[in-house]
Amino acid sequence: MSFISPEFIAFILVCAIVYFCVPKRGRWIVLLVSSYMFYLFSGFIAFFFILFTTVSTFYTGKFLGRANEAYAALPKEELSREEKKKLKSDVQKKKRRILVAALLANFGILAFIKYFDYGMNLIDSLFHTTAGRFDLIMPLGISFYTFQSMGYLIDVYRGKVDPDKNIYKFALFVSFFPQIVQGPISRYDELAHQLYKGHAFDWDRVKNGGLLILWGFFKKMVIADRVAIVVNQVFSNYTEYQGLTIVFSVVMYTLQIYADFSGGMDVARGTAQMFGIGLANNFKRPYFARTVPEFWRRWHITLGTWCRDYIFYPLSLSKAFGRIGKKSRKLFGNYIGKLMPVLMAQMIVFITIGIWHGSSFKYVAFGIYYGILIILGILFEPVFANIIKKFNIKTNNFSWKLFQILRTFSIVCIGRYFSRAATFTTAISMMKASLNDIQPYAFYKHDLFNLGLDTQQFIILAFAVIVLFAISVMQEKGIQVRNSLEKQNIVFRWTVYFALIFGILLLAAPGISSGEFIYEQF
Repeated sequence: MSFISPEFIAFILVCAIVYFCVPKRGRWIVLLVSSYMFYLFSGFIAFFFILFTTVSTFYTGKFLGRANEAYAALPKEELSREEKKKLKSDVQKKKRRILVAALLANFGILAFIKYFDYGMNLIDSLFHTTAGRFDLIMPLGISFYTFQSMGYLIDVYRGKVDPDKNIYKFALFVSFFPQIVQGPISRYDELAHQLYKGHAFDWDRVKNGGLLILWGFFKKMVIADRVAIVVNQVFSNYTEYQGLTIVFSVVMYTLQIYADFSGGMDVARGTAQMFGIGLANNFKRPYFARTVPEFWRRWHITLGTWCRDYIFYPLSLSKAFGRIGKKSRKLFGNYIGKLMPVLMAQMIVFITIGIWHGSSFKYVAFGIYYGILIILGILFEPVFANIIKKFNIKTNNFSWKLFQILRTFSIVCIGRYFSRAATFTTAISMMKASLNDIQPYAFYKHDLFNLGLDTQQFIILAFAVIVLFAISVMQEKGIQVRNSLEKQNIVFRWTVYFALIFGILLLAAPGISSGEFIYEQF
């Protein structure tokens, strides 16, 4: 069931009516039943994958929780320091074994489904064989609910959260339907208590949730799906284009993926808000970022923080990486040696992010690209600071900030070659073609209006992008748009509401289905 469909709207309305009619203590059950019904629409077989993750994670969490409680209850006051250290080590080893088993099982399933066919294709190309295929179908949201569930297990292992004692409630945490399609990747301590609590009906909250859903529809149906026509035309026939046409299509894809992904997040957050549940914000106007690290702090925020907390910190602070840092000081000097654990952890994080996106070398290249940029930024930070100081560059004025934003946006656009092109080789070919025949007049005259959109459609797109940009600028300045709108007169408010509704209906992109989101395939 697509987020962008009349069926989904009817589904959430029925769920909301039932939810608020049931006594508060049983409202979480309505959410669980609704979530499982929603998931079963995606396929009966896929349901067993999420069921396995739910059951295996729940009982692993209970085991880890009992181990934590048993260790806490031991009379450690009577033990010597060495005995305490050994006891703690023994408990940690026991916990680590069960945790690693659960991580391997769940991440193993994810890896097998996402990467098996790619691995077989690679073997065939290397050894000229013809291996069998399973034609595996990607279960809905498997990357998102796997990362979310494994984050819960690691938090229980660390003693950060207590294990859930009710498997049915925990099943709701794993499968909550607004976030199952494409996230966000929620944390147990931030989401679970909201799901289990019965929330009272609140008209303002429901209305604001509905407005966020409409805004997501606007981004997806009016902008993303319209831009997709141009992007698909060029990327599917890239050998027929070059120069500014390819550059234009890459910029359009950069716009498309943001409107598509953030639009889906708005629908998810708006739906959850109607039930009184606040999902984590996954975007914070990333194209206003002034540096690459800042971009990643604004883009797909929950994936970035997951990788930071469960990959970057454990690796960079580990004893093994510490030893590498000490050896690196002898080889590369104190400055680089001191940074080596951080640099290595950063590269691993971004390769992981690349692999998370898909089973192709282009995604590995995508991760390496950003990893190298981040590492170079760290290494040359003192150099850049000296250049700014030497040339007396004013960094607090508008021109410098605009330069930084445009520079970062350009770097992001280059990365989009890898994430959108069919293969790594295709991405390189398109980069080379981008440098050929750069003639603005020829591009405008021959290509712009031959990419699937006529003059009227480009005008609609330009208007929609201006609206998106204006709203983003207001939000960047700290203006709460929905709250500000709520303070206006009722006639003005409802004029805006109906304008948004009819604008979506009248201006939705022509000629293509708007049912799927880009990140559903991840």
